[in-house]
Amino acid sequence: MFIDVAQIHLKAGNGGNGCVSFHREKYVAAGGPDGGDGGRGGNILFYADDNLSTLADFRYKKKYEAPAGSDGRAGRQSGRKAEDLVIGVPRGTLIKDSASGKIIADVCDTTPQIIARGGNGGWGNSHFANATRQVPRFAKPGAPGEELDVTLELKLLADVGLIGFPNVGKSTLISVVSEAKPKIADYHFTTLTPVLGVVRMGQGSSFVMADIPGLIEGAGEGVGLGHEFLRHVERCRLLVHVLDIAGSEGRDPLEDFEKINHELAVYNPELATREQIVVGNKCDLTDDETVERIKQYFTDKGYAFFPVMAAIAHGTKELIDYVAARLATLEPVKRYESEIAPEELHLPDRKGRTFSIRKDGDVFYVEDCAWLEPIMNTVNPEDYESLQYFERVLRNSGIIQALKRAGVNEGDLVNVNDFEFEYVP
Repeated sequence: MFIDVAQIHLKAGNGGNGCVSFHREKYVAAGGPDGGDGGRGGNILFYADDNLSTLADFRYKKKYEAPAGSDGRAGRQSGRKAEDLVIGVPRGTLIKDSASGKIIADVCDTTPQIIARGGNGGWGNSHFANATRQVPRFAKPGAPGEELDVTLELKLLADVGLIGFPNVGKSTLISVVSEAKPKIADYHFTTLTPVLGVVRMGQGSSFVMADIPGLIEGAGEGVGLGHEFLRHVERCRLLVHVLDIAGSEGRDPLEDFEKINHELAVYNPELATREQIVVGNKCDLTDDETVERIKQYFTDKGYAFFPVMAAIAHGTKELIDYVAARLATLEPVKRYESEIAPEELHLPDRKGRTFSIRKDGDVFYVEDCAWLEPIMNTVNPEDYESLQYFERVLRNSGIIQALKRAGVNEGDLVNVNDFEFEYVP
């Protein structure tokens, strides 16, 4: 089964926690704090894997999580940095933020692209020592890794796209001009997946051609295979429109041409302006007068027209030579630029700002703040400096301001994840 759209969840690795430790050695007085820093969490990267042609693997595995960094240790030993999670996808895959639909990256080459970054490791208590704070009994927890839902969308990387109604001979044409071996049969939708073929023009010269199936009237609105394959036309630099000029299935080839172009425009208006070459296939099944009439119709409209008999490769050399010449004058295959800045990504709890305030009697409850738990695990309620650090976290995250807006007064009880304290302004 051909799968060209998939939605997955990414979770980069959390940073390791900083260590609270004090140097103890015989004959060494006041060894001081020596807690090491936590290691960075693993990133999640994507790269183009030419051994893959579909997104089928992502149909069954939906969640990808990179490993967390190791915690810091005594003796100023930093935790180990976690390994990155590297994921291969077919060349030409777009990675989109599921929340906004904007493009994050276009995976067109084997250079890995970072999509979710691992959290930084937390500082050990050795970082917090100074002239007035000589015995810090707290450390900084590791930052959470970025987390987001992304949509993978495959848009084939091809120079030339073959378009047209079913059974007009697209598969036959690509099979005789390239090394592609599509299934060929006399019924609609024989080709259920896009077929790529490399057309070799000589030493060091070639281009990629794609047989785009599923185009019928109404495809622009999703009829037939519709949008499943129209997306693969978008990257093509040149379109070759194949017609059955013999009308062997009872359709008018001129009407077929207009209908398919209408569907392209409905799906993406920019496709209506893409350069097209018209191929009149099965010309052996009609008379010369019909061939000339159809050729004149397209010549008057400014299209290059090539009558061919794809089954016996008649006229295909002239067509391919012309295609190659036109490609030499066109821009490279379209590559999509990122539409979203890293700070705009919809990452749950990414900056640690998600929480809610609820008042029950005389107690103010701070809820929906799971991101605070690892920080609170490092807080020592009996250490004044550790509590100062916790207070700064509450202020920087906006919790103190939210409590004030909720009407908290001096002496009121505040409950954060079952840890209660009196509010002091």
